[in-house]
Amino acid sequence: MSHRTRSAAVALALAGAAVLPAAGTARADVVDVAYDCKTPIGDKSAVSPIDIRAAAEGDGYKLTMSFRKGVSSSPIELGKGAMNPSAVIVVGGADQGQVAVSGPPNPEAAPANTPIKITDLSGTYTPKKTGRVTFTAGVLTIKAMGTTTTCTPGNSPKPSLELDVTAAAGAGSGPADTLPQTGPEDSVAALATLGGTVLLSGTAGLLMLSRRSRRAART
Repeated sequence: MSHRTRSAAVALALAGAAVLPAAGTARADVVDVAYDCKTPIGDKSAVSPIDIRAAAEGDGYKLTMSFRKGVSSSPIELGKGAMNPSAVIVVGGADQGQVAVSGPPNPEAAPANTPIKITDLSGTYTPKKTGRVTFTAGVLTIKAMGTTTTCTPGNSPKPSLELDVTAAAGAGSGPADTLPQTGPEDSVAALATLGGTVLLSGTAGLLMLSRRSRRAART
């Protein structure tokens, strides 16, 4: 084998070593999502191929959700910038939770009775657990001209993206996205406040009774 041939073989081997691990860390698919939509003019349904991409950003990832087809339409024309889309991406696998994603309003007017093109929606995901995580299209919300359309996946779509992630430093073990919750500690605090109020009321009552008793004794 000549020196040039050996060099080429070594280069290919190194390239393969660099590519194979990367290929094993992520898997992305375009998934057909059947949306059931509650609109101001009744129930509608539509299927849109959706893909979700991830790009490293700081301690986490920027997720981008793209719609290949529109999923809703309007009986009247929607002017430029009249529609505001948002959605959630469901996180599963090693981590659990939801990531809120949103996008810019429609850049062009949408004709009446024509599927509305959803702009790319993006949001930030910060891993709280290490392992293989899945990302699946969730509920889509479209706000336009004072109305709200809610579209829910009705076909239990499979994940559009699978990714091996590492928990961010200090991220803890909580879910990917959390909402304010009322837990036992909150209940204890509420009961303590209530107990304090009752105690103060009782003290006030005792003081009033004590004053009345003294007045009665004097008379």
